[in-house]
This record gives sequence, structure tokens and C-alpha cells, in this order.
Amino acid sequence: MRGRSNLVAAAFCLTALSYGLARFAYRLLLPEIREEISLSATVAGWIGGGSFVAYCVGIIFASGLSKRLGERLIAVLAGVMATAGMSFVSISQSAFGLGCAMTLSGLSTGLTSPPLAVAVANWMEEKARPRANGIINAGTAIGIVFSGFVVIASPESWRELYGVFAAIGAAVTLWLYLAVPRANALVKRDFPALSLGNLVRHGTGSLCISAFLTGAGSTAIWTFGANIMRHDYVFSNTQVAITWVVIGVSGLFGATTGFLADRFGLRSTHRVSVSIMALTLMGFAAASMYPFLGFGVMGLFGMAYIVATGSYLLWGIALYKGSPAVGLGLPFLVLALGQTAGAPLFGAIWDLAGSNAALLSFSMVTACGLFWSARTGV
Repeated sequence: MRGRSNLVAAAFCLTALSYGLARFAYRLLLPEIREEISLSATVAGWIGGGSFVAYCVGIIFASGLSKRLGERLIAVLAGVMATAGMSFVSISQSAFGLGCAMTLSGLSTGLTSPPLAVAVANWMEEKARPRANGIINAGTAIGIVFSGFVVIASPESWRELYGVFAAIGAAVTLWLYLAVPRANALVKRDFPALSLGNLVRHGTGSLCISAFLTGAGSTAIWTFGANIMRHDYVFSNTQVAITWVVIGVSGLFGATTGFLADRFGLRSTHRVSVSIMALTLMGFAAASMYPFLGFGVMGLFGMAYIVATGSYLLWGIALYKGSPAVGLGLPFLVLALGQTAGAPLFGAIWDLAGSNAALLSFSMVTACGLFWSARTGV
């Protein structure tokens, strides 16, 4: 592979590495990790919180400094942080060591997407950018698929698995170094510096509100889905891992986000994908009566979530044409803030009224994101 295809393939793999392996694999392997290191639920929550803070710091850093430091340096730094974080997880002997390792992993996730958006904007023709960004965003799905398969194959060997993940990370980081063009290897577009004064523009409020509500709704699956399946539907750890594979395989459909936006419009793509997300939460509640319905529902959720996040990515970049790193970083940051705000609320409703009431409530929260959508022609 050469040129543009090589760039997109390497960027796709970095997304799979930092989101799929460094971030989501931890949730699948957490029961075994907690047992060996003797983590309480509270400590595990603090570790997750530290990883989230690092993710936010990474997005802000990458969005603000991609132009000054160059997308190649920041993308390679994301790969280095992911590799180091997973390496440290494999040798962690205490909660403190694990927390430091997961903080590095969270930082890598935040650093990943903004420089890739800049590289695509610099290196790809304008017509090809939405499809390239959609393909790169779908890398999350293949990372989830891979992590699910390896957990099914070796559920007790989490240290060895993280060692394998780290080796993959080193290879992807080297590939990025070779694939992302150097600053003097291409004619860079002249992106003006983004000031606080022009950060807020017409459409920013709608983007942020919709992304926040969608992020809040998605926490029902990303944060609580595995627990609901284990405790309410009596799924085994292997069955839970299989559902993660189903989510990932279906999420690969998200690679078509750019095509869908070109064919049907960004507004329609966003609204349909968020509608399906809301419906899948209702379907997941119905799975309490028919547990194996959960596999199909999770598949639809994976497809809809990757397309929805891809639509926010394209929406943000369209709003901030002069600063693609900010255009991508802003909605992804707000999505994460929504997930953080949604998690304790979902847990409180679950404790008070049960998981079905929480799922139906968050289905409505997700659906509210439809009231704010991309303007026609954005």
C-alpha cells in the first residue's frame, strides 16, 4: 500500500488499538483483573475515572496543538502511550500501578482522533475525506471484535493478552511513523489558528447538545450492558464476550458513514442512526423476557453507535473547516462528557426502579438528541 490508502489503513489500526484494545478490552477483562489484584468496586471506579480524565486531557491537547506540533508527532505519541499503557497493565501488581497504566491508555485514546482528522484534511481531496474519516472511525469496531475473540480464547490470561496487545501497539506505532506524511512531504492546507472568539459558531450548540445526549444514552450499553447481561440475563463471561464481538462486527458497518452521508445527507444519517440507538435500548429492555434477543439488539447498537459517532465527526469537521482537529475533538469530548454524566444517573435509576426502567429512560434521553441535528448543506 502506498500514499493515501496506507495512511487510512494505519489510522484505522491506531483507532482499533487505542479505542478497541487500550480502552474497551479492560472492561471485558476487569472481573479477572479485580480478582487477581484484589480491587474493590470503588477503586476500580477511580481507575476508570482517571482514565476518563486522561482521555479528556488528550483530546484537548491534540485538538489545540495538532497544528503546532504536527499530526505525525501526535499520532505517533498516541501509539506510544497505548503501547506503554498496555505494557504496564501486563506487569501491574497493585491498584496504583494499574491506575497509572490505564491513565496512559486513556491518554492515548484522547490523542488518537484529532491528528488523524488533520492528516486526512491535509492529504486527501475534499470529496474523499468523509469516507476516509468514516473508515478510520470504524477502527473501534475491529478492536472490539479482536478483544472479544481473545477474551473468549484466553479469559484467565489477561497479563499475557495485554503483552500481546502491547506488541501489536509497537507495530502499529512504527507503521504510523512511516505512513503519516512528514510536514515537508506535502503541501499543507493553510488552516488558520482557532481563537476562543471563533470557537463558538452557528451550529455548535446543536452539535454539543445532541452529542451530549447521545453519549449519555450510550452509557447504558458501554458502562452497564455487561453487568445487565451477567446479573439480569444470567449470561456467562463467554456469552458477554460474544456479544462484544457481535457489537464490533456490526460496528464495521460504520465504515460506510461517509458514503451514507454523501448519498442520503448528513442530517438523515445522523437522525436514523440515533433513532436506531434509542430503539435498541428499548429492545435491550425487552430482552429481559427473551435473553438471547440481546445478541441481535447489541448488534444493532454497535452498527448505530459507530455511524452516529461518525456523523458527529463529519458534522464537527464541516462546522470547523479551518480546524479539523477541533471539529473532531469537540464532539468526541462532549460525547465522553455525556457518558460520564449519564453513568451515575443510569445507576441511580437502576437501583431505584430496576434495569428495565433505566433502559427505557435512557432510550428517551437518546431520542431527545434527534431534536438537534446537522443543518441541511453542512
